[in-house]
Amino acid sequence: MTHLQKSGEDVTAPLLEIRGLSVSYRTRGGAVPAVRGVDLDVWPGQVTAVVGESGSGKSTTAHAVTRLLAANGRIDAGTVRFGRHDLATLSEAELRTVRGARIGLVPQDPTVSLNPVKRIGEQVAEVLRIHGLATRRSAAAEAVAVLDRAGLPDAAVRARQYPHELSGGMRQRALIAVAIAAKPRLIIADEPTSALDVTVQRVILDHLQRLTEESGTAILLVTHDLGVAADRSQRLVVMEQGKVVEEGETRAVLADPQHPYTRRLLASAPSLTTARPRTPASAARTGASIDTAVDTTVDAAVVSTVDAAVDAAAPLVEVRNLVKEFRLPRAGGGARTVRAVDDVSLTLRRGRTLALVGESGSGKSTTARMVLRLADPTSGQVLFDGADITTAKGARVRQLRRRAQLVYQNPYASLDPRFSVGEVITEPLRAFKVGDRVSRLDRARELLGRVALPASTLERRPAELSGGQRQRVAIARALALSPDLVVCDEPVSALDVSVQAQVLELLAELQADTGVAYLFISHDLAVVRQIAHEVAVMRAGRVVETGPPEDLFTGPRHAYTRELLAAIPGGRLPSALARTTTN
Repeated sequence: MTHLQKSGEDVTAPLLEIRGLSVSYRTRGGAVPAVRGVDLDVWPGQVTAVVGESGSGKSTTAHAVTRLLAANGRIDAGTVRFGRHDLATLSEAELRTVRGARIGLVPQDPTVSLNPVKRIGEQVAEVLRIHGLATRRSAAAEAVAVLDRAGLPDAAVRARQYPHELSGGMRQRALIAVAIAAKPRLIIADEPTSALDVTVQRVILDHLQRLTEESGTAILLVTHDLGVAADRSQRLVVMEQGKVVEEGETRAVLADPQHPYTRRLLASAPSLTTARPRTPASAARTGASIDTAVDTTVDAAVVSTVDAAVDAAAPLVEVRNLVKEFRLPRAGGGARTVRAVDDVSLTLRRGRTLALVGESGSGKSTTARMVLRLADPTSGQVLFDGADITTAKGARVRQLRRRAQLVYQNPYASLDPRFSVGEVITEPLRAFKVGDRVSRLDRARELLGRVALPASTLERRPAELSGGQRQRVAIARALALSPDLVVCDEPVSALDVSVQAQVLELLAELQADTGVAYLFISHDLAVVRQIAHEVAVMRAGRVVETGPPEDLFTGPRHAYTRELLAAIPGGRLPSALARTTTN
C-alpha cells in the first residue's frame, strides 16, 4: 500500500488541475496578456516540467497557482483546482492556510527572496513555527535538520549566517529548505536549480525525486534546462507566448517533438547536444603584433596561424599561488577560518576564454574577484598585462576598471532599476569622462546593435525587459569601455536554452571581433564545452585539472572531473534521443 493510499488521497485524479487559465499584467499601455487559456494537470507522485523561453508564461502560470503574481498581475479567467479548492477564488486568509503548509514554493531568485537581515536558520524556523510544526525552543534545531536535508554543507554553521555570506548556490538551497520545511503535498519549483552546479543540482533533484517516490509529493517544475526536464520529469509541457503548444509524456515529446517550437528548443539545449559548436577564432589585440580581426569565413590555415600567434603572445592575466581565507562564525567552538582559494595558479591570454568550473563554494567567484581587485588575497600574486596588481589601490585600481569588466550571474539584480537602459550602458563612460552626451548615446546604440537589441531599448527600464534581454544589456555595459578582459560570472545560468544559445554565440562573435579575453565562471560543463578554449576544474579552493574542453570531456584525468561530467543533466536519456548539432 502506498503512502497516498494510506492517506486516503485519490491517486486517480490530478492533485492540481488548471483549466482555461488566463493571466494579464496592467501596464501604462494597457493590459498585456501573459497566459492564454492554459490547461495543465499535475499528478500525485509525479514531476511535471514546464519549459519555454523567457516571456512564454511558464513562471506566471506557476505563480498564479498560489496567487503570488506581481502587483499588476491578475487572473482574468480559468480555474485552479487543488484538492477540493479553487485557488483562483479563495480569500487571502484561506490562501495563507494552503501556502507553505500544503503548497511549497521555491522561487527563482534567491537574491531577493531571502530576508537579508535574518539568519538563514531563523528563516527556516519561522516556517516551522507558523505552521505549528515546532516550538520556539525546538525550531532552531529542527531548522538545521531541514537545511541538512536540502543539501547545505555544515548546516549548523550556515544556519547562523546571513544570505549575503552564502554563495548563490547555497542561497538557492536555503530557499529549497524553506519550501520543504512543512512537507507540503505540492512543490512549485520555479527554476530551482538554475544557480546550482551540476553535482549539487543532482543532490537537490535526487531529494525532490525521493519526495515524489516516498511520500507522493507532486512537483510542478518550471525550468529552462531541458536536460533537467528530460532526466527528472514524467510529463513535459511546452509553452510559447502564453500558450501550451505541446504536452505529453516526457520521453515521447523528446523522441518525437511535433511542434516546430519544441524542435527549436531541443536544438538549442547544450546538455542534449553531442557536438561542440565553435565560432572560428579571430586575431586578438596583442599590442603591435596583431590588430586586425579575422573574418569568420577565413581559411582554416589562417585561423590556425592566428591561434598560434595568440598563444605565443604575453599573458593578459597571470595568477600565481593565490590564497584567500575567510573567518567563519562561531558554532559551538572557537573561531574558524576556511581557505576558499588554495594555491591557485592560472594563465589567460588575449582573445581566449578560460573557464573556471566546479561546485558552489569551490572558489571560482572568489578567484575572479581577486583578479578584478574586488577582494584582497591572503597571499599570492595577480598580474594584469605584466603589471603586479596584487596590492594595487587608488588610481591603479581605477585604471584596471577601464580594462577589466564584470558580467554578473543574475540579470534581475545586476542592473539599477531606476536607470533607463541608455543610462545603464553609458554609466561607465560617464564615470571615466569618455565623450559627451551625444557620443555616449551613439556608443550605447552601437552596443545595443552588437548585442542584437533594437535602439528603442534605450528608453526602457530593466523591469520592462526579459531575463535574456537584461543580460544582453549587461554585456553591452561591460563592453562600453572596450575592455581587454570581461569576467563572466555564470552569465547564462538564469537564461532559458534558446536565449542561452544566443548569448553564447554573441560572446563568441564579440571575442572574434574585438579580441576580448573572457574569464568564464560556470557550473555547467555543457555550456563550457561550447565557449571555452581552456578549462580549469576547481574543487575545495584548488585547481585539480586543466586542459582544453575536448580533452576533459573525452579523457578526464581527475575523479572529480569525471564526477562533474557524470552529473550533466540529460545523461539519463537514451542515446537515440540525444540531439547532435553542427556549426
